[in-house]
Amino acid sequence: MSKHKITKNVWKRLFYSLIGVNVLIFAGIAALLFWPVPETDTPEPAKEEKKPGSEFVVRTTKQNVNELVNAYIDKLLEGNNHDYRITLDDDVKLVGELPVFSSSVPVSIYLEPLVQENGDVILRQKSISIGQLQLPNKKIMEYLKKYLPMPKWVTVDPANEEIYVAVTDMHIRSNFRVSVQQFDLEANNLAFKINVPYESLGIEMAIE
Repeated sequence: MSKHKITKNVWKRLFYSLIGVNVLIFAGIAALLFWPVPETDTPEPAKEEKKPGSEFVVRTTKQNVNELVNAYIDKLLEGNNHDYRITLDDDVKLVGELPVFSSSVPVSIYLEPLVQENGDVILRQKSISIGQLQLPNKKIMEYLKKYLPMPKWVTVDPANEEIYVAVTDMHIRSNFRVSVQQFDLEANNLAFKINVPYESLGIEMAIE
């Protein structure tokens, strides 16, 4: 066999090998993007434990809540490589970075807050973007769930494109119970119900 023919065969094999590698890469990316998003179990509304106490309604502004939320996030992310911030404007905006394809890309998600009957809040996705990449919204929410640390009482649900914030499951040292009564961002009117059990104040009262 001539040297020219051997060289030609080698290049042909390399060419087909390169095509095979490209096909495998493309198939892998396609599978990653369009693989079905698993269902997420959102928490059941907590059964309110009836304890003697008093209930107060506290009204505040989105600026105050925004500062409190981000202070909590800063504490949560201590020693963590990932970072994100929450901004309360006409919507709830989450801004951060997600690791995608061996690099970090900026992500912005606009969410609509919906107060539930039990005092929890569902943040429903309105719009979403992740750098210059064109990814399905559910896939971005799946990355959000996988990589961004969240409190135990916050559940990211990629299948339904929403975040469940179980405010009533928050553990507060004073044993107070907090729930959301109103969350009107456009009117800058936010109201929270705070239940103060008498036992937390050292007062013992029997349940009638």
